[in-house]
Amino acid sequence: MTTPSPEVPLAQPADVGTSSRALPHRPTISNPAARGRTPADPGRGRFARQPALGLAGLLLVVPVAVLIAVGAGGPEPSALVLGPLVTFALPAVAMIAFWWEDWPGSSLRPGWSGLLDTGLVIIAAILLAMLGQIVVGHLDVRGIFDPAPGPGHLPTWPATLPLAGAAFVAILQLTLVCEGWPLRRLGRFVAGVAALVVSWVVALALYVAVVDVDAAPGSGLTAHTGPLPGADVGAILAVIGGWQVLFFVVWRGWPFAEWRRRWQRIVAGNIVVIGGGLLTYAVVHDLAGVPSAAITAAAGSFIAAGLVIGMLFEGWIRSQLGSFLIVVLLAAALYVVLTACADNLSWTKATPQDWVGHVALNSIGTSVVLYVGIGRRWPFSMPDEAPSQT
Repeated sequence: MTTPSPEVPLAQPADVGTSSRALPHRPTISNPAARGRTPADPGRGRFARQPALGLAGLLLVVPVAVLIAVGAGGPEPSALVLGPLVTFALPAVAMIAFWWEDWPGSSLRPGWSGLLDTGLVIIAAILLAMLGQIVVGHLDVRGIFDPAPGPGHLPTWPATLPLAGAAFVAILQLTLVCEGWPLRRLGRFVAGVAALVVSWVVALALYVAVVDVDAAPGSGLTAHTGPLPGADVGAILAVIGGWQVLFFVVWRGWPFAEWRRRWQRIVAGNIVVIGGGLLTYAVVHDLAGVPSAAITAAAGSFIAAGLVIGMLFEGWIRSQLGSFLIVVLLAAALYVVLTACADNLSWTKATPQDWVGHVALNSIGTSVVLYVGIGRRWPFSMPDEAPSQT
């Protein structure tokens, strides 16, 4: 069986020793400086080929992003159908890319590898969407694939989105911020499955404890009382996701990766990411009065920009300040352009901000992760960047 060679472990200080087994060996969320070199060093594979390598990747990322954005019959049907499905798929993407290290696709040649793993992600998305429906109400397969299933049916949008989003944020928190600890000790396959299960347990607990569901007659939803509506929970999760991407994708674990003790890195990282997300939401929503849908769209644009800079153009920008400013500028441009496009379309169920959030988070963000994290930049990766045969 083949496995990808670990290029640069995530947030791995030089003295962690055996604890490095607890870290996801993926180049796209790494901290090269922790191993004594910067990502912009010449002659270092893909880092020396930026930004040309990132620009080449756009040839594959953009078509996939467009397909997710409008491929289900237009912008609104795509947001209503593909939005929940892709969100449910994201924890499986994280499991395959960052825990299984592209297995089982890693047993095949690049290209075929990505297709196999993507096929598994699609199957997982459908199964997890079914599970999501059961949690919020009842299983209704038509409600998964039909943007207007009609009375008596349970559509996945928007009822299941807080659950799906919570599962993804939870698995990213476990993978990036918590360095996979302690599940990495279980071995690659078991640890990945355990991470997916843990993320869903956290999502279920959050849904039951926090989300307020006012089930209208005939909606198929199970009503229960919580402190926040689903839209607000989704906005909070998106903001926390923005903090995750900034520190652990764009900045590759800085400054926590420079700390010698793992427990300090994990505790500090969780406090900063979760606390920063909650504080940001409180300031923007409660004090500034920005609606939750706009917050989700803006945070989604920031996440998409962070993934583009931190993954697709990985190693191109050296400084933390420089990368942050570029991400902010790109996020602002994405938000403005997508909002302008959405405002010129007609909407019945979703809103323009819903579609902006869908395009940023699901279309652009997922396309980048699939191309870099699972597809391993095929066909633009160099031989010395490909997985080694073991």
